[in-house]
Amino acid sequence: MRVNSRHRGRAAVVLAVAAVVGLCASSAASASIMATTAPRTPAATLSSIGAERFVDRATALVKAMPVPEQASTVVMGHVVGTDPGALRAYMESGLGGFILMGANIPASEAELQALTAALTVDPTLPPLIAVDQEGGLVSRLNGDDHAASTSLKGLPVSETSAAFAARGSLVARAGITVNFGTVADYTADPGSFIHGRALGTDPAGAAERVAAATGAQEQFLASTLKHFPGHGAAPGDSHHAIPSTTMGLEEWRATAAVPFAAGIDAGASLLMYGHLAYTAVDTLPASLSPTWHEIARDELGFTGVAVTDDLGMLLSSGDPAYADPVANGVAAIAAGNDLVLMVAGSDAQTAGSMVHGITAAVETGTLSPERLEEAATRVVALRLQLSAATASWTVCDDCDPVD
Repeated sequence: MRVNSRHRGRAAVVLAVAAVVGLCASSAASASIMATTAPRTPAATLSSIGAERFVDRATALVKAMPVPEQASTVVMGHVVGTDPGALRAYMESGLGGFILMGANIPASEAELQALTAALTVDPTLPPLIAVDQEGGLVSRLNGDDHAASTSLKGLPVSETSAAFAARGSLVARAGITVNFGTVADYTADPGSFIHGRALGTDPAGAAERVAAATGAQEQFLASTLKHFPGHGAAPGDSHHAIPSTTMGLEEWRATAAVPFAAGIDAGASLLMYGHLAYTAVDTLPASLSPTWHEIARDELGFTGVAVTDDLGMLLSSGDPAYADPVANGVAAIAAGNDLVLMVAGSDAQTAGSMVHGITAAVETGTLSPERLEEAATRVVALRLQLSAATASWTVCDDCDPVD
């Protein structure tokens, strides 16, 4: 498992954003939310506890797991509902994570906190609890009235840092540990479906804001860059098709790669792969492409958890090559993803079918046991890292920013 292979080949990526820096979330205005440190341990935000510290422990834990348990670890499940008891029963199968969608969000913050607490069956190894909280056009949680991409792309970068510090605080206070909320795609085309969700309209502007959003959120939770390798270059909506572009690798390095590189340098914990194809690089969707996973690891130096976008979107594309969701999940892990996600069409049996399919793939030799171990180890290391963070949350009327 490569946990320190940072920046190999980075000279190939044109970073015209020398001024980009990771901005500390605690130095930005964060509404009426402040972090306090549990008195029993020293202060420890997520960004100060690198996942690499937990690799040895994660490796030992994963090696002791039978294959079905390893397979469960690389699946992020989803079912609708707000009953904490029902969701806890769903998670007792040992899934590595759960994604909250709109139908999982109760009316009050207290109810949401009770729900997220119920998702943790084993407090020594909490699951990844995720949400799509971009703000603006894509918001799941109540109370997020902070500036979003629709306005941030035209405001000073400091506004992005402040907005995502507040947004990250809101998410973390709810007991959610992963935000799939940073859109690193960019486009200048207002007709593109991703335009209203993107943080910039050009490589440099998007990169500055992606780095700011990442640095702000990583103080509180695990942030995610999406939709790698970049949706802006591939016209079309991947919820209904598999968009494609003929852009070559050299042009990608100088354009679409730049915001992702900035976010990775700012410490993003996860990288979400889109269901879109850069056909000059690989005819497969990036989510199923070994080539794009190698580029992210070897050129951009990404060492965190690679996660698919919702695999249900591949089914929605109507392409018969992707009509089998379990086969898609196995192919995604084999390509280099560490975590597979399925939301559209998911029910109480979907995650179990995925776990069974991944297990069977290892047993028949379709998926190497080493690849599954590597994926599970990255996921477990992040889960351990998140459980070691000691920030707790309280609401105050007039919180002073912390330097």
